[in-house]
Amino acid sequence: MSEQITPEISKRICAHMNEDHANAVVLYAQAFGGSPEATAAEMVSIDPHGMNLTAQVNDASVPVRVEFDHVLESAEDAHHTLIEMVKQARAKSK
Repeated sequence: MSEQITPEISKRICAHMNEDHANAVVLYAQAFGGSPEATAAEMVSIDPHGMNLTAQVNDASVPVRVEFDHVLESAEDAHHTLIEMVKQARAKSK
């Protein structure tokens, strides 16, 4: 069974996404967070219902909440969901 999304798991996921997948985090803000003009973004936290980002929009740092299409059951579910969301965001931007 995969790990539940605890505050420690949230920190680990956010650190990984911000360090290794910064472009994906910007895509989340643009495609799902109602901030298509975002030029940068950072994942602040993730929970079973969604993720909190901070996006750079017109030289301002703004909070962005992205709700998931289902309640995440585990860290593994978060992994698969985030990958799927990147694919959807890239398809939208084509």
